[in-house]
Amino acid sequence: MDNIQTLTALLKNSGCQYQIFDLGRRIQPIENDQFSHVEQGHQAYPCPVKRTAHLAIAYWNETKQPWIWFLKFALDERGLLQQADVGQFIKYVVEAMGTRLNKELTEEQQDKLANNPYTFKPSEDKMAVFHSQIRATLAMPCSQYYEHAQHYFSGGLGWNNWQTVGLQGITDICARLNQEQNGPLVRKALSHLPTQPLYALLGALEHTELPTKLAERLEEFAQAEISSQDPDLFLLSALTRALSGADEKRLSQLIDSILSSPRLSHPEVLIAIAGRAWNVLNSNTRAEQFLLRLAQTGNQTLFNQLFADLVMLPELRMVLLPLLHGTPSEELAQALIKLQQDTKS
Repeated sequence: MDNIQTLTALLKNSGCQYQIFDLGRRIQPIENDQFSHVEQGHQAYPCPVKRTAHLAIAYWNETKQPWIWFLKFALDERGLLQQADVGQFIKYVVEAMGTRLNKELTEEQQDKLANNPYTFKPSEDKMAVFHSQIRATLAMPCSQYYEHAQHYFSGGLGWNNWQTVGLQGITDICARLNQEQNGPLVRKALSHLPTQPLYALLGALEHTELPTKLAERLEEFAQAEISSQDPDLFLLSALTRALSGADEKRLSQLIDSILSSPRLSHPEVLIAIAGRAWNVLNSNTRAEQFLLRLAQTGNQTLFNQLFADLVMLPELRMVLLPLLHGTPSEELAQALIKLQQDTKS
């Protein structure tokens, strides 16, 4: 136990293969080497939400039946994991199951391990996406809902008969867009889907790397809302989130189109950009335009929350902090002054 001070060391000591996923923003893998550097305090956690790291750790042996931990750790003001918290969680693990993880837990061990402040339960939609992704990663069978969902998206059930289609089936399809013609299946279904299955599909796609043709189709839908006289801003928000898995050039162009129009810069759309498409705010001009639109909503509380959240992202920190010390826009300057006053009070 004395020499096991990181989760990486604990996992390696067990002889298991493992994969770390970020669950806070988009569900996406974190490279094992990168996570090791984060644990050692050599770099900030890459994708925090509300100054917290939300993680899934999947580990498995030769049977490829993964064990999964869902963990959350508070970060310090620099975005670093706090070693004491990680150490405390490792202590809980070792007390519950020893230093070798590659065995089934008894019910008593499971209860003992679950009773700690670092585990959490993701939302139902994220849980579904994550389980589909890990099954696809390990080439495990899909859920029982997969074929029925495929049948629905092919049009075989009738587009209005979506009530029996399970969310897990939809997330299974999205985790396998490059298999069994699922990409073309989804692309062709998009224009036929009623509201409920459409939003369920878009929600699953938020966490998926998009094939080019599917990204093009989703962009067409988004551009139709952008050019509409009466855009559905909640649909535009959902499409923006779904397109976060498109290539950066395509996503940047979409965000620029949205931010060029005050009427499209609804709080719901701006929250979608901050939550899923944050990586394209690494341009000084785009970041400033985003914050200007956020200031123009007149919602100072939302401005403060999103700025505080985004500035904790390592790739945006040095883009956003200089704006506190000078900006050409009076509206943005006032919002930033108020932000600093609220932070001090």
